Amino acid sequence: MSIVLAAAVSASRAEPPIRVMVVDDAVVVRSLLARWVDAEPDMRTVASLRTGRQAVTRIEQNDVDVVVLDIDMPELDGISALPLLLQKKRDLVVIMVSTLTRRSAEISLRALALGAADYIPKPETTRETTTSTAFRREFIDKIRALGRNRSPTQAYADSPVPGTVTPPVNRRSPALRSAKNQPFAAEFGVPHLRPFALIAPRALVVGSSTGGPQALSVLVEKLPAAIDRAPVLITQHMPPTFTTVLAEHLSRIGGRGAHEAEDGEPVLAGGIYVAPGGRHMRVVRGPDGAVKIVLGDDPPINFCKPAVDALFTSAASVWGAACLGLVLTGMGADGTHGAADIVAAGGNVIAQDEASCVVWGMPRSVAQAGLCSAVLPLDDIAPKIIRLFSGDRA
Repeated sequence: MSIVLAAAVSASRAEPPIRVMVVDDAVVVRSLLARWVDAEPDMRTVASLRTGRQAVTRIEQNDVDVVVLDIDMPELDGISALPLLLQKKRDLVVIMVSTLTRRSAEISLRALALGAADYIPKPETTRETTTSTAFRREFIDKIRALGRNRSPTQAYADSPVPGTVTPPVNRRSPALRSAKNQPFAAEFGVPHLRPFALIAPRALVVGSSTGGPQALSVLVEKLPAAIDRAPVLITQHMPPTFTTVLAEHLSRIGGRGAHEAEDGEPVLAGGIYVAPGGRHMRVVRGPDGAVKIVLGDDPPINFCKPAVDALFTSAASVWGAACLGLVLTGMGADGTHGAADIVAAGGNVIAQDEASCVVWGMPRSVAQAGLCSAVLPLDDIAPKIIRLFSGDRA
C-alpha cells in the first residue's frame, strides 16, 4: 500500500468522508468521475449533476465539501455558476475542470480570481479522459488535499489551518545530505531556520503549484523596480497553454515583461521567466559567463513537468550563494531537493507560511527539512525579498 493511500485510509477512519458534487454535462465523464470518487476510502459522491443551474439549486440540499465543476455546460456554465455556489456556501471548495485550450486557460485563471480553489485540465476527448491515469491521479489528489484543507476563500486568512498529507522527505538523498548537518524539523516539531547568507542575492527562483497563480499575482504585483537588477524565474505546475496565459497575466500585473521562457534565450536582469507547461526549465552559464535558459523534454520529476527541483538545482549551480529560492503554496514536495542544493551552495530559501497557503505541502516540506531562512505570510514575502536584494541580512 502506498504512503498516500495509507494516509487516506487512516484519515477515512478518523474523519467523515469528503463529500463531492460532480457537475459535468457529459454523462460518460460525469459517471466516470463519480466512480473514481466512490472508489476512494475517504471520499464519496453526494450528487452527480448535468448543469451549473442544477448545482446551484442542489448545493443547499446536499452537505457538500467539494464541487468539481465543468466550465462548458448548458443553462448555466461553470464560470457563471461559481460565484452563485460560493455565495450559498462560503466555505465550499470548487475545483474547475477544463480542456487544454487557450479559452479554457483564460477562464480557469478568471475562476481562480473569483474564488475557485484550483482547476484540473482534462484530456481533449472522452476516450482520453477515461484512460488517462495522470488525469485520474491529479483529480483524486486535488480533491483530497483541498477537501481536507479549508475554504479557498479563506486562503489568506490569519488563522492557522491543518496541513495536508505530503510525501515524506528522502533523507538519504545526496542533495539533502549536502545541506550541512541541518536537523529535520519533523523530528523536533518546529522548523529550524537557517541564518541568511551574507551575500546579497542576484537571482530569484520561485516554485509553486496549487494556489500558485493567486500567490504569484500577489508577489509580482509587490515586486517593484527595486529588484530590476536581477532576473526572476518561475516554475508553476501547469500544462501547456495555461503557462502562456499565466505569463501574460503576470506581465500585466507587474508591468515588467513577464513571459514564457524560450530555449536558449539569455537570462537578463529585470526579466520574469515562466517555465512553459510540459517542459522543464533550467539555467546554465556559458563559457562567456552569460546565463541562458535550457528547456528539457526529459521525464517528469516528482510527477511534475515542469518541476521546481529542475529549476532550483540548476540555479544553485549557476548563482551559488547569490541564489534566493522561494517556495509558495502547493501540494507534494517538489522543490525540496532543489532547495537543499541552493542551501548547499550557500544560498537562501524562503517558504510561504501555512496560514496563507491554499495547500501547505511544498512549503511545509522545505520548512520541515530545515532548509529555510524564513517562513512568511504571503503579504510579507515581497517586502522581505526587496530588503534582501538591497543588502539587508536580518
